[in-house]
Amino acid sequence: MGNYNWDNNNSGGFTFLQDRALPMVDVRPLMRLVYLWMAIGLLVTAGVSFAVANSQQLVQMAASLWLPLIIVQFVVVFAMMWAMRRVSPTLVTGLFLFYAALEGLIFGVIFFALVETGQGLAIAKAFFSTAGLFGAMTVIGYTTKIDLTKFGSFLFMALIGLVIAMVVNIFLASTMLDFIISVVGVLLFTALTAYDTQKIKNLAAEEAFQQYNNETAKLAIMG
Repeated sequence: MGNYNWDNNNSGGFTFLQDRALPMVDVRPLMRLVYLWMAIGLLVTAGVSFAVANSQQLVQMAASLWLPLIIVQFVVVFAMMWAMRRVSPTLVTGLFLFYAALEGLIFGVIFFALVETGQGLAIAKAFFSTAGLFGAMTVIGYTTKIDLTKFGSFLFMALIGLVIAMVVNIFLASTMLDFIISVVGVLLFTALTAYDTQKIKNLAAEEAFQQYNNETAKLAIMG
């Protein structure tokens, strides 16, 4: 199975190396950092969502800025990807927390709408089913012998296509398209979870990430 290596030349980013066996190293420190930052991000999102869902003024403000918030959300994602090799861990951390707060604004409106229509139980069901699916795909991605890295480009392009379809459906309001987006979204993010877990595991085995440094900190935040 191939693995990733951190590219230390001027271009930056990751390169994919074929047919090089990984040394027997402990990948747990980096994995722990990744999941720690994931937990912090979820706590920020949950806190902002709770605050928004319990304030009608915040709900109205977020609802009126729905499309701009979604656009800014994706801009922040690409900004973090760009900043990965160019700025300090502090700035990457700030962008990550800002992104988590944006998620909270968006989900807060959704939670408010569900509670107001008597569908509050749907939130709990969605949370537990998503958590279970995430956990299962994380285990699969960590333990599978199948090389998932070759699917990276396809999954990224599929994600872009899904985002475009979601934006288009804001204006079309097609029930069938909404259903298709939901199904494709579940399948796509399921595959991405396994793919990202394997990618992080392979990166954690690289010598550059065996000690805590700026690059390790930024990788842990970006996941």
